[in-house]
Parts: sequence; C-alpha cells; structure tokens
Amino acid sequence: MAKKDTKRDADKKRKKSPPALRELLRIPPGEGAELASYDPRATPGGPRDKAAGQEAMTPMAERLAGLQDRLYAASTAGDHRRLLLVLQGMDTSGKGGTVKHVIGLFNPSGCRIRAFKTPTPEERSHPFLWRVKRALPQRGEIGIFDRSHYEDVLITRVRELVPRRDVGRRYGQINRFEQSLADDGVTIVKVFLHISYEEQRDRLLARLGNPDKHWKFSPSDIDDRALWPAYQEAYELALHRCSTEAAPWHLVPADRKWYRNWAISTLLLEHLEELDPAYPKADFDVEKSRERLLSEGRP
Repeated sequence: MAKKDTKRDADKKRKKSPPALRELLRIPPGEGAELASYDPRATPGGPRDKAAGQEAMTPMAERLAGLQDRLYAASTAGDHRRLLLVLQGMDTSGKGGTVKHVIGLFNPSGCRIRAFKTPTPEERSHPFLWRVKRALPQRGEIGIFDRSHYEDVLITRVRELVPRRDVGRRYGQINRFEQSLADDGVTIVKVFLHISYEEQRDRLLARLGNPDKHWKFSPSDIDDRALWPAYQEAYELALHRCSTEAAPWHLVPADRKWYRNWAISTLLLEHLEELDPAYPKADFDVEKSRERLLSEGRP
C-alpha cells in the first residue's frame, strides 16, 4: 500500500497545473499575430459557459478589491509600484464595457481612468506620448487606458494622418517608453480585444435599434468597417513589434462579453497577486494608543 501511495504522489507531481491565463493569452515577444488564426468566440482557459463565468466573478471581485487596497496602502509607506491596464480594439469590442464591468470591481478612488479621443490642438502640438505621460497612474493606483498611445500607430497608419516613416519610428519609441515605465515600477497589462467583423455589425445594429444608444453611433463607424483589413494589418504590426518582455500583449477573444470580463479580471488578478503588495506595519506603539483611547475621559 505504501508503494502505491508513493507512486500516486509521484504521478501527481508529474502532472502540470494549468498554465496561468496571462501565459495562455500572451503574444510572445518577437512572434507575429495573424488575427485570422484566432477565433473571436473562443474561451481559452475560461469557465464552461456564461453562467459559470458570471458566477466566478463574485469571489474574484473580493480578491481584486483586497489586492487593490493593499497596493494603495503600501504606497503610503513608500512602495511606488502601480498597475496600468491598456485596452485596445476595434469599435464595439468592449473597451467601455470592460471599464464598467471589470474596473467597477475596484474602489474608484484608487483608479485613474482615461479615455483617449481625437487629440486636441494642444495635444497635437506636442510629441505623441506627451498626453499619455500626463495620464499615468500614480504610485499605489490602478490606471486604465480606454485606447492609448497605440492609436498613434493604428488610426494614424490606416488613415495616413502622418508620414509612414514617422509611424515606423513610433514602435521603437513606444517600446522604450514602456520599458521605462516597467523600470519605474509600473506593471503594464496590455489587452487587445479581438472581435469579429460579424459581431461588430450586430453590435452596431443593436445601437441603431436603441435610441438610448444613438449617441454612441456615428456614420463614420460604417466607413471604418470598409477599412477592416487595413486595421487588422495595423493591429498585427503593433502586436508583433510591441509585444516585449517588459510589456507583452494579451489577445482576449471578445465576441462573448462574459468571457471578456472574466478574462480581463483574471489577468488583473494574476498580475496583482504576483505584485503581492503588503499592508505597511505600524510606525507607532499600537498598545499605547489603545490604552490611551480606553482611558480617556469624556470632554
């Protein structure tokens, strides 16, 4: 019996645990990403169905909130680490939905959310990273970029808003910028929300069918669909040239909203658990303070 138990234990040790989602969805540095080879409706590493995915969010929310609290508390004692979530994807891929359903699990006072729109005249008068640097999270914070500096190698490339040679230089500038952030204690979680052409059409039609959503629709959204192949190529270039050891890209299939929310929550959880922030120890005499409170008289 003892020998059988020993063999069973050895077999258990040989069995590998499932890979972390961050590794499963990660685009390895130096490798390309042919988007056509990724299924936007896939659920890699995810729960078995929508109900299970939504059920898994409840315990995850408590863990995320606790880790955020520890990260913020640690900053009061000099820990300068912070986390930046970068969300990119075609229109309707779920960037706003992620902010609502995933970032809503955090304490808003510890988050810094920035949605990057068309650059203002002032922003255009500066280098393209200028406005991004001004929006970075401070120590102890969680930053969220709804679109980001990658717009400057995506729409600028597709729409030919700047010379192609300038776009080509920006990939290296982005990599150096993100490396500097990582060196300064920023954990960068970059997520590309991969949506299908058909699913985008359905979501745009849903907006047109709901008067309360008309403000989110523009006829130019249809024009952009005509440029779908060019945008896919631009994303493939960005994912290939800017997935580094310091700041790798993660591709999240986004046709299923429940999976998108679960996957991004899991990615954040894995990165925060790796940071493992700790509550700072008291720099005062706890017992003496307790005795003072217990012995004080009414004023």
